[in-house]
Amino acid sequence: MEPREAPGKEKMGSKKKNLPFLRPRLYMLERRKTDPVVESSVPGDHSGTLRRSQSDRSEYNQKLQEKMTPQAGCSTAETLTQEDEHQIRRMMAKRAKIIKELIQTEKDYLNDLELCVREVVQPLRNKQVDRLDVDNLFSNIESVHQISAKLLSLLEEATTDVEPAMQVIGEVFLQIKGPLEDIYKIYCYHHDEAHSVLESYEKEEELKQHLSLCIQSLK
Repeated sequence: MEPREAPGKEKMGSKKKNLPFLRPRLYMLERRKTDPVVESSVPGDHSGTLRRSQSDRSEYNQKLQEKMTPQAGCSTAETLTQEDEHQIRRMMAKRAKIIKELIQTEKDYLNDLELCVREVVQPLRNKQVDRLDVDNLFSNIESVHQISAKLLSLLEEATTDVEPAMQVIGEVFLQIKGPLEDIYKIYCYHHDEAHSVLESYEKEEELKQHLSLCIQSLK
């Protein structure tokens, strides 16, 4: 007859089995303390202040610095080799190049939107051509322009006079994710309809001439 295990020992064993299951929950509870905070100055106005909690910012910056910067006070065995230092410099240079290209792309896109609104949308509105529905044709392009300008502003704020290792770009997109999604949902929803409307306008000579004149001004 095999001896039965003591009740206390059986309970301890079950607790050990449950530890792997509990760890993710404990981690999520800790993360909730630093969940992102997004606020807007006016309901529905996406140009308000967008920010995340200071604890998240500090934690991210500290981890990034630890990863990209050689640690002070390391022993001889832990000191980075020349190859390691070269790899870190190469990673930082590549990261800086990607950030630069990203910002330049946003600048070019915003410039295209400004040209479209200034040289096409506004002139067509001012002419008030019969049978030409500007709002139906261009949807909420002005809102797209505004949110794009806000995104570029946040990117420049995150990189201007900031050390490369401290430039937190991903946080910018997390901040503006909600407003971007709301505005582009509307634009994408009306895209196919706007394309069909444009094709119908091109069949009418008068409307086609007005559109052609606006497009010529962009060249």
